[in-house]
Formats: sequence, structure tokens, C-alpha cells
Amino acid sequence: MGQLITVFTPTYNRANTLECLYQSLCKQTSYQFEWLVVDDGSTDNTKELIRQLQKKCTLFPIRYFKKENGGKHTAINTGVELAKGFLFFIVDSDDYLMPDAIASILKWEQSISANDSFAGVSGNRGYSANQLIGETFEGDFIDATALEREKLLILGDKAEVYYTDVLKRYPFPVFENERFLTESIVWNRMAEDGYKLRWFNQIIYITEYRDDGLTKHYVQLLANNPQGYALDVKERIRLFHYSKQRVDSEYFNYHMTVKNNIGFADKAKCLEISQFRLAKAIFCYYLRVLIRKVTPK
Repeated sequence: MGQLITVFTPTYNRANTLECLYQSLCKQTSYQFEWLVVDDGSTDNTKELIRQLQKKCTLFPIRYFKKENGGKHTAINTGVELAKGFLFFIVDSDDYLMPDAIASILKWEQSISANDSFAGVSGNRGYSANQLIGETFEGDFIDATALEREKLLILGDKAEVYYTDVLKRYPFPVFENERFLTESIVWNRMAEDGYKLRWFNQIIYITEYRDDGLTKHYVQLLANNPQGYALDVKERIRLFHYSKQRVDSEYFNYHMTVKNNIGFADKAKCLEISQFRLAKAIFCYYLRVLIRKVTPK
């Protein structure tokens, strides 16, 4: 039988953590997967490490591709095109899997395989095998789009696994000279088109939030990638139907986050609003703050 799942790892200068992920893949109860590593321009010994693992691994195929540095979202685009599995599972280079992760994914996928309204399945992530990241619902599983996560308590980072052919229809937008884009943009676009996931209540993926990781430097990443950040703001405003007050807050936060990187006119251009509208949002935000300060409690 061929590889059913592409375990995809985008990596940048993480040769020191990949061995742990590799060992967790070797301990799987099912080997119906390939490990596809896309190196996003590493300058460490990642290539040599993967070559060594390829030579000694007999349990599953390992494929390696190196590209110019463009950010995780561009590595995902590359990985989707290279994937041989019909399911695509993004596992970061500093994380690892529980031994039954692959078997559980395949079991849950079988329960939705006859329904083309699904984009895939998702398990839970944990800080450990017994400590959940975020929150979850009661019961074994729930079917929902990414846009319904908050109301259904599907909160925090999860272990999403998507059909590769669906992902190919939703490539991540790429902006020149920018190297970060939040992944939720693509997941929300799928949800807008009606695609659901079957979320199952099982920790299959262990995450460590490292000091040099994307999560710890999220605000700085937004500041350094103003076009991608603006796209996220615009799409959330549209999809979640924010109130005028919430829209003003989003515009204000954008203004404050990117203020040292681009000028006022460029901020408005990225948000696709007039400079007057941006100035008004900033004024209204400060006015509400002032009113709260002077209003007796």
C-alpha cells in the first residue's frame, strides 16, 4: 500500500530539534505515511542530518527539498505541490507526535471519506500527553468549520490534517519581501466555502513553544509583514462581521503595530481604506479610551 499521509515539516535552522520528531515518527503504530521536509533556506546542517536519516530509515520514506527562504507559508505551498499522500499533516520541526497519531488520523478519516463537504480531520495538541493546549468540547468528535471554532470551544492550536487535493485549491498568498502570513487566512477561506473538519478529542501532537519560534514573536512578525497582516485584518472583518467599534480597534491595532515600518498612506492602502477612515478609527479608539477613564464606575 502507498503512503496515505504526507507528514510535512517546514524547517529553518532546526537541525537540533528534527531528531526528536524523527524518533516519534519511528515509534508510530502505522507507517502509512511519508515524511516530507521542506527546508526554507537553512544555514545550519539540516541537509546533512536529513541525508543521514534517509540512509538509516527503513520504516517510511523521507524526502527533502531545499528552497530559498520565504517563510513557513511559502514552504507549505511547496510541500502541497510535492506531497504524495492524499492527506497532508503539518508537523513543525520542534514538535513531535504521539505513537498512535497516524493510526488515529486514518481511522477518523475513514468516518468522513464518503462526504465531500469535509476538508479533513483534526486531533488535539498538547503540552504533554495529558495536558491539552487550549480548550475543547465534550464528546468524542464534532463537525464544524474553522469559522465555528470559538462558539464550539474548539480553542487553541489543533492538529489539523487536510486533504491534499483540497489544499491545492487554496494556496497561501505571497507578498514580495514578506516572510510571514498567518495560516488562519487559508483555513478561514476553506470554511467560507463550506468545508468542515471532523474534530476529534484526542491528543496526537505535542507542541513546545520555543523562545525562537513563530508564536513567541508573533507581534513582531506582524509588524515586519504589513501586507500579510492587513490581509488578515480585512478578511477577519469580512468573515466575522465585526461591529464598527471592533473594526476601529482592528484598524488602530494595525496602525500601532506597523507604525515603525510603513507610513500612514501605505497603512491605509494596505487596508484598502481612505486615510480619513483610518484617522477616524484612531480618533474613535482614543475617544473611547478617554471616556472609559472619566466615567465613574
